Amino acid sequence: MPITRRDLLGLSLTTSIGAVLATRLASANTPQTLYDDSIVIDGLGFPGGLSADDSAPLSALELEHIKESGLTALHLTVGAVGTMPPLQAFEKIVRNITEWEQQIDRNPGVMARIREAKDITTAKSSGKTGLIYGLQDGVSFEDDLDRLEALHQLGIRVIQPTYNRRNLLGDGCMEPADAGLSRWGDEAIERMNQLGILVDLSHCGRQTAADGIAASNRPVSFTHTGCYALAEHPRHRTDEEMKVVADGGGVIGIYIMPYLARGKQPTAADVIAHLEHAINVAGEDHVSIGTDGTVSPTELTDEYKEKFRNGTAERKKLGIAAPFETETGYLFANDLNTPRRFETLTGLLLERGHSETRVRKILGANLQRLFSETWKS
Repeated sequence: MPITRRDLLGLSLTTSIGAVLATRLASANTPQTLYDDSIVIDGLGFPGGLSADDSAPLSALELEHIKESGLTALHLTVGAVGTMPPLQAFEKIVRNITEWEQQIDRNPGVMARIREAKDITTAKSSGKTGLIYGLQDGVSFEDDLDRLEALHQLGIRVIQPTYNRRNLLGDGCMEPADAGLSRWGDEAIERMNQLGILVDLSHCGRQTAADGIAASNRPVSFTHTGCYALAEHPRHRTDEEMKVVADGGGVIGIYIMPYLARGKQPTAADVIAHLEHAINVAGEDHVSIGTDGTVSPTELTDEYKEKFRNGTAERKKLGIAAPFETETGYLFANDLNTPRRFETLTGLLLERGHSETRVRKILGANLQRLFSETWKS
């Protein structure tokens, strides 16, 4: 007897749906073989773990986790977020990029530079993880758009105009006024299009995001977000926003954050639920994963808890924290707390009846296509 869509939706992630579907799946690929054969891109992540010193070189164990992860590429935030003098922010980006360039040079068998979309394919064939530099705040060039050209030369390929707060380019998602992009912000997006930098609207306010979509003549992205329809939160995107981004060729990345579960530590089931909702709204060609987390699994040591507690307190002090940020709202899912969390999600998606073609798109093909369309100057 054939399995209906209603039957599939009625099965929870904790049931043995894989056994039910096994005889219906045409391919003999296991989740591991499919995963190992796919382009896998974390739309926003961080090599290593949450160490005591963010500028310290990656440890031998953290490097092993990167190799074990099977990630083809990773979009990495450099610099800082939040209000600070623009030149200070720019200098911090330069220092941070220099540190990562040195890490790549010290570990050429593990990591690689990504500057063009073809570099992603090269990283896959060589068994390395490519690093894509990005900014989560436009404060470093808010007073001088000519710095965008320098940032591009340094390897920046993804930029958010705003973080949670307001800057001279526009309003972030935590600004109650929600005033949208400024004229300066419009010009910044035009420059980003010209240079070949992906416009990321993940932390932008509703109006800023709408203005950014309208201002860009290339596809845009929400690289790391959740679905507002499932969990109301300023960081999450409405169905209408996701549809507009998808209609323009953009991509929506689902993260692994407490906001997926309204402040509780998320589970794999939460991530799958948001992925499936995004697929239903935007289509399989426009959904990806941007974990917003570390490659290395999290160990709840006293050191980790102290650093997380201090970091949360500092974010609240600076006014850049979002609702539901707490000192114990750790940013990982217990059942995805492994360097190969993308492989775990691969298995769950296959068990839920998603095709191999769709899973490959979500794992990285959609982002690779987006990068190839937006990074051309």
